[in-house]
Amino acid sequence: MLREGDFAPDFTAKNQDGKEIKLSDFRGRKVVLYFYPKDDTPGCTKEACSFRDAFEVYAEKGIVILGVSTDDERSHKKFRTKYNLPFDLIADTDKSIVTAYGVYVEKSLYGKKYMGVERTTFLINEEGKIEKIFKKVKPEGHAEEVLREFK
Repeated sequence: MLREGDFAPDFTAKNQDGKEIKLSDFRGRKVVLYFYPKDDTPGCTKEACSFRDAFEVYAEKGIVILGVSTDDERSHKKFRTKYNLPFDLIADTDKSIVTAYGVYVEKSLYGKKYMGVERTTFLINEEGKIEKIFKKVKPEGHAEEVLREFK
């Protein structure tokens, strides 16, 4: 399990446009790496739109926002376009990133157990270290909650 102070696991994966994104390319900048279960579902849409609505403030502070789910590039492109999201969505179809970050967990719905992504956000500093971890995130107001961590 990752802890605050650990180095964030590096990864290379494709965004909604099929372009390779490498976490280490953002060294020197703060990164909000947020993991969410599924494109275009109520909670995930609320969370993504809250980051969209606060995007200008993040950008002014030089903070990069990256969303990650196990959906594919096509799904991400559709989701991003539909809600006019100004940040990259990373396609983790092989589940390597969600596994490395410990957010691919056993969940339960109506008594049925299944594996899925637990909504979690990592704040990564300029050196690539995890400054803060938000677990079991509530989508409503999350972007503002994260922003308060950046003094």
